[in-house]
Amino acid sequence: MNKFLVVFDVDSTLIKDEVIELLADCAGVRAEVAEVTERAMRGDLDFADSLRERVSKLAGLPESVISETYERIQLTDGVRELIDAIHERGGLAGAVSGGFNQLLEPLAARLGLDHWRANQLEISGGKLTGQVSGAIIDREAKTKALIEWANQHGIAQTRTMAVGDGANDLGMMSQAGLGVAFNAKPLVRAQANLVIGASSLAELIPLLPRA
Repeated sequence: MNKFLVVFDVDSTLIKDEVIELLADCAGVRAEVAEVTERAMRGDLDFADSLRERVSKLAGLPESVISETYERIQLTDGVRELIDAIHERGGLAGAVSGGFNQLLEPLAARLGLDHWRANQLEISGGKLTGQVSGAIIDREAKTKALIEWANQHGIAQTRTMAVGDGANDLGMMSQAGLGVAFNAKPLVRAQANLVIGASSLAELIPLLPRA
């Protein structure tokens, strides 16, 4: 069976939410964080710098906010149907996120993702430190993830699809066989191979290769 790979952005793509904004709710700074997120997704700010700035505002929150935030996440309509269709046709589904491992890990298990990668929130003494550990998952890291996963499974890049909405998704979208803008920012829509404005990810099922 000829495999293929679909790699998704997470926030505002696989899920309806921006997780960092849900976390910021708990710190009483959601509006402030949302404004920085919007500028970063439009491509007006360097993503890594914007992430550090936003995460710094979470310093001191108890670790328990992570599980509380996970319970608030809303899946994008059609996401289960799309991932099921990918697997039924012999494909693999991955997610690479500028969000956080502590939330993506249970989400990946819930959705049956084959690969996933995100940032790691630093925690010390049961509290968020306001920093991330390790390398930041930015535009370049997302692109590397798509290429790495395809190579790992012997999948040609022409048989990959990348789906995203923000400026930090443009690298992986340009490297994929098909770059899909899903309810995306204007900059992303302008550079994508295909623009999907529907609210359901099930709209992508007809685009999947058949076994």
